Amino acid sequence: MTIREQTEILELGTLCEDACTSKSCGRRKIYEEKCPIRTEFQRDRDRILHCNAFRRLKHKTQVFLAPVGDHYRTRLTHSLEVSQVARTIARALRLNEDLTEAIALGHDLGHTPFGHCGEATLNEICPSGFKHYLQSVRVVDYIERDGNGLNLTYEVKNGLACHTNKVAVTKEGYIVRLADKIAYLNHDIDDSIRAGVITEEMLPAQATSVLGNSKSERITTMICSIIKNGVADIKMDPDVEKAQDILHKFMYEAVYNNPTAKAEEVRAKMLLEKLYIYYLKNPDKLPPEYKKIMNMVGKERAVCDYIAGMTDIYAINKYKELFIPQSWHV
Repeated sequence: MTIREQTEILELGTLCEDACTSKSCGRRKIYEEKCPIRTEFQRDRDRILHCNAFRRLKHKTQVFLAPVGDHYRTRLTHSLEVSQVARTIARALRLNEDLTEAIALGHDLGHTPFGHCGEATLNEICPSGFKHYLQSVRVVDYIERDGNGLNLTYEVKNGLACHTNKVAVTKEGYIVRLADKIAYLNHDIDDSIRAGVITEEMLPAQATSVLGNSKSERITTMICSIIKNGVADIKMDPDVEKAQDILHKFMYEAVYNNPTAKAEEVRAKMLLEKLYIYYLKNPDKLPPEYKKIMNMVGKERAVCDYIAGMTDIYAINKYKELFIPQSWHV
């Protein structure tokens, strides 16, 4: 009996009946021989960790565009925090931690440079529209490994596609949806306080009186509320959910739409629009892997894929290279 087979049997004996177990699930578009050590969802987690798109997340905006400080969150650290929150919930509810972790680590692979500003810009200018959660599936299906994709399981890809506004087919996928909101709400508060945009005292008392007065307390309250309700109906208690909604509304008014925090969005939008137009007019300038995509699905989709995969820094440098005059060097 292989280590993988032993793990699959262990899952069947320890996970709850609503869990997505490795032995009964884990379908792939292209058949592969099973690994003797890792389960199917462990393999997916590892493929995500080792892919190019995951590494690029370290230079993609979370809230503040291209932040200079070392301690501001990026898409990479956000994904790690989502994974931690999601795994805590999954373990307590006896769901599949490996599946949960794979979805959590990969849920933002399709995010653009410059955060939601970049997403809104591409959605506006691309003929087929743009949603980062659907782009995450494109990344793992058609873009990674020079267009061959990662051949992930159906359950992981479904979790990626449904982490924002749809119900996943697995309980594990639904946990990631809740963990994503818990993580970004609380670490965005932390970053905003660090940036001097808000103070802890500004947080609405209606929310903090229920959730707590520190990041750790608030996250613990939300997680415990979900765990208490059990696996049959994964949700927070009404008072905790209401407090979270109050906090979320406050963050939109004080931070997400704050002129100081969003001062550079107009420039970021212009930058991405100019890059998009340039590559539409000059598709021969696309990297080879995106020319391959262009030949399959057209230049609009290929240009969108290329720009969506850029980091903040790469997009800025590419703009300088293409549009800013260079000093003459003898």
